[in-house]
Formats: sequence, C-alpha cells, structure tokens
Amino acid sequence: MAKKGNRVQVILECTEHKTSGQPGMSRYITTKNKKNTTERLELKKFNPVLRKVTVHKEIK
Repeated sequence: MAKKGNRVQVILECTEHKTSGQPGMSRYITTKNKKNTTERLELKKFNPVLRKVTVHKEIK
C-alpha cells in the first residue's frame, strides 16, 4: 500500500530571468512538506543562462 504523505512536488522559477528579457527560463523541481511549510518556497539556485545564483520562487 502506498504512503499518504504530506510531501508535494513544487516547481521553482527564476525571478531575475523574467525581467532580464533573455529567451528561455530556469526552472527546478523539488519537494516540500505542505504541513510544515504552508507558504511559498523561495530558494537560491544556479541559473545556467545568466550564469549566476539567483532567487527561485515557487509557482503554481
């Protein structure tokens, strides 16, 4: 029987890339515990197009 957990998959999208006007996008997929973290996730991740670490926010 499968586990019924509180972990859900979320998509993180770069905030700086949208405003830069360059083509493409930087997205990451991760999981979070929706019971402990009810607000939207915000992590610093590497953006390969801009070649630097930027803030990525949860989208949905």
